[in-house]
Amino acid sequence: MAKPRRYGKSFSKNGHGIAVRACEFGKGNKYLRGMASVSQVPVMNLQDDVYHPFQVLADVMTIQERFGKNLKGLKVGISWAYAESHLKPLSVPQSQILLFTRLGMDVTLAYPEKFDLMPDIVKQAQENAEKYGGKLNISHKMEDAFVDAHVVIPKNWGGFFVSDDPEEIKAETAKHKDWICDEEKMKLTRPDSVYMHALPADRGKEVVDSVIDGPHSIIFDEAENRLHTAKAVMTLLMGGR
Repeated sequence: MAKPRRYGKSFSKNGHGIAVRACEFGKGNKYLRGMASVSQVPVMNLQDDVYHPFQVLADVMTIQERFGKNLKGLKVGISWAYAESHLKPLSVPQSQILLFTRLGMDVTLAYPEKFDLMPDIVKQAQENAEKYGGKLNISHKMEDAFVDAHVVIPKNWGGFFVSDDPEEIKAETAKHKDWICDEEKMKLTRPDSVYMHALPADRGKEVVDSVIDGPHSIIFDEAENRLHTAKAVMTLLMGGR
């Protein structure tokens, strides 16, 4: 990974902002912070190993379009799901539990044992829930994220606390092919529930076609809102430049 301070100084001379995606576990967020420490323009986090702010803003906008501005008490299930394409970052579910609990949502986080999120992020989300009247429940049973849920977000993330060896992580991942979002799990949700995913989804592994293409799915609204929320952030950060 290139030296962030060198690029922060250089790129900040060539525009009104810098947008960076750096997802390598244990390095990405540090890279962005190093770049921001010397940049003369805003550095925008397109995703790192800890956070995915643009995605979670789009998620909140999409949920508000369906359930209104006041999301307090809304039941959201965030679940690990099986995939084998690559070791995906923790940043999407971590950003979701951080922001959803700040908005007072009732969040259930489900994942197989060993596929934990970063402990300090979970601790902060629990503190957010206590402060803002939300809930954060953790389960190792996928179905618990679906029961009576208004929103379900089943998505894979890497087992970075399983091992430092990617092959060992993949071997552990392969034990949980039954962690898939299917019609039976969707029947556990509320009749007006919605299915969301940051995309791209691993069809046939994370989710079956009949769900992602079905009446509960709002993935394309969610994808569209990435544009609108990104424009809002850039306006706030760069509009006066």
